[in-house]
Amino acid sequence: MPAHGYVVLAGTVLWLAPFFVIKRDTPKAERLDRRARWGVLCMLVAYSALWQSRFWERPPHDWQVVLSVFCFVFAILLSWTSIRALGRHWRIDAGLHTDHELVTSGPYSVVRHPIYTSMLCMLCATGFVIAPMPILLLALIVFVIGIEIRVRIEDALLSQRFGEQFRRYQQRVPAYVPFLR
Repeated sequence: MPAHGYVVLAGTVLWLAPFFVIKRDTPKAERLDRRARWGVLCMLVAYSALWQSRFWERPPHDWQVVLSVFCFVFAILLSWTSIRALGRHWRIDAGLHTDHELVTSGPYSVVRHPIYTSMLCMLCATGFVIAPMPILLLALIVFVIGIEIRVRIEDALLSQRFGEQFRRYQQRVPAYVPFLR
């Protein structure tokens, strides 16, 4: 395996770890919106697109590795802190349970959807070292479409549940790109 392959492997394992390691007792959802799965499908298509080139035949430039490591570190930091802050409220499907709380602390004070921010960083980190730029740009477009689907559905659920409290939070904190409204 080329050296940048180890960077991708280590970054991916460290990013995934909190989803399996941090214990949470997620209650059954009172309300689910399965349309958000279309967003997951777009994200999977975007990740898959990155792997369509023969990356092992061409080593990345040093700047690509540096950007990749930076994005991996940021993604890993966000995945660990976001899962910990969200706790039992984390789930794959967009849904709420009866005693759902609006989490606005930790990474949720910087962006409303830091797990999606971390996933975006993972896409970039992986893409910088294994994909040609045109494929990475296409993957980014498809990925952002997937994030937008998820964010709009989740924000609608949270707005319905928490009303004005969520709308104030939504006005104050960007969705998934810090400092970008």
